[in-house]
Amino acid sequence: MHWVDLTIILIFLAGFSAYGLWQSRYNQSSADYFLGGRNLPWPVAMLSIVATETSVLTFISVPGLAYRDDWFFLQLAIGYIIGRILVSLFLLPQYFKSGVTSIYEVIGNKFGLEIQKVASGVFLITRILADGVRFLATAVVVQVITGWSLSSAVMIIGAVTLVYTLSGGIRTVVWVDSIQFILYLFGGIASIWIVLNQLDQSIFEVIPILKEHGKLAIFNWEGNFIKEPYYFISATIGGALLSFSSHGVDYMMVQRVLGTKNLTAARKAMVGSGVFVFMQFSVFLLAGSLIYLLMGGVEVERDREFTSFIVNYLPIGLKGVLLAGVLSAAMSTLSSSINSLASSTVTDWLGGNQSIRKSQGVSLVWGIVLIAIALLFDESDSAIVIVGLQIASFTYGGLLGLFLISKLKRSFHSISLIIGLLASLAIVFVLKMNGIAWTWFVGISVLVNFAAVILIENFIQIVNPNVKR
Repeated sequence: MHWVDLTIILIFLAGFSAYGLWQSRYNQSSADYFLGGRNLPWPVAMLSIVATETSVLTFISVPGLAYRDDWFFLQLAIGYIIGRILVSLFLLPQYFKSGVTSIYEVIGNKFGLEIQKVASGVFLITRILADGVRFLATAVVVQVITGWSLSSAVMIIGAVTLVYTLSGGIRTVVWVDSIQFILYLFGGIASIWIVLNQLDQSIFEVIPILKEHGKLAIFNWEGNFIKEPYYFISATIGGALLSFSSHGVDYMMVQRVLGTKNLTAARKAMVGSGVFVFMQFSVFLLAGSLIYLLMGGVEVERDREFTSFIVNYLPIGLKGVLLAGVLSAAMSTLSSSINSLASSTVTDWLGGNQSIRKSQGVSLVWGIVLIAIALLFDESDSAIVIVGLQIASFTYGGLLGLFLISKLKRSFHSISLIIGLLASLAIVFVLKMNGIAWTWFVGISVLVNFAAVILIENFIQIVNPNVKR
């Protein structure tokens, strides 16, 4: 790596750390540390949501999708916007009305502390596995681009992220996320500019060429909508359900909007993030299509298309900025995971209202756990990595079902709720083994959750109508 690129990267890393230390003076309580005093500007919360859900894998693989095929992936982003509108209509009002710190307190208020801990536990396990191996996969990408060893990539990303996350709390996380989002979006736009310059053509000249190659197709009306995830109906409905669950019942996402001033601001941040995700995907899909023209469509190892472009085509300096964007995408997801894991632990398991020092201590423990997962496994542990990256699709439906059930006026026995949750997790394995498109996992698991809870509840009432709920 050229010293200029390395210097740019180090400046950004040092800046993130210094900003976290500077922001630490605003944290006077655990509420400040985990929710930013409920005074976060909604545009910052919005960009933080986008940065959090954009890992390096997205940063690298989305251009690869366009390089290899088309823009069918954008159908999911249409569904994402719909899903966030549903979150804003059906879940956010309940969260703000309850005044909760952790969204799983809503479950506790309705069904008791035991079920609250079950919901929180599912979230904690999901985030540990999903983000631990996502961190590993991210480090592998950074290793390829920078030439660092895998362990060095893990330790550098982890150490810098811990410094600003532990010191500044959620207020620092969301502001740094916003800066990081702007940084890697700039990298995508700069990549488009570089390719157009090297092709010596304007965007208006290359669009017809891309259309001729079938690289700009967005809507797919062909295929089996049950088994084809990018069939239009599967993609939009599946994307909506996935976003409804991921941004409605995954605390890592919801935490950002809970830190805004009121419900109106939260809704703007939530729905706006969907629009920005659509724009972001469009930028990186366009970059991938243009890189296809630049490289003549030569076959490149899967998900290495954008990496090859960065290494071989970007000039010194701009390469450093884009590499900083890669690291930013990695750190934004990791920092958000650490803070949300700690917040859920403190609120749902330790009773809340803990000291800043204890909150930081819990954050440190979760940071070490995530770093350890990335260090213990390597890229050859493909089965573990795949399970980790897919774990959210197994749990989101169950959690969403639990939250929707909590909106019903009747009460339920804890055993019914737990069996329903387990049934919703199990059905995803069945769907996966039968080749059903992953875009249907959430919707079907929610229905199974409802059905199992109602059936078990009715059975309990028949067998023992006097049993305590």
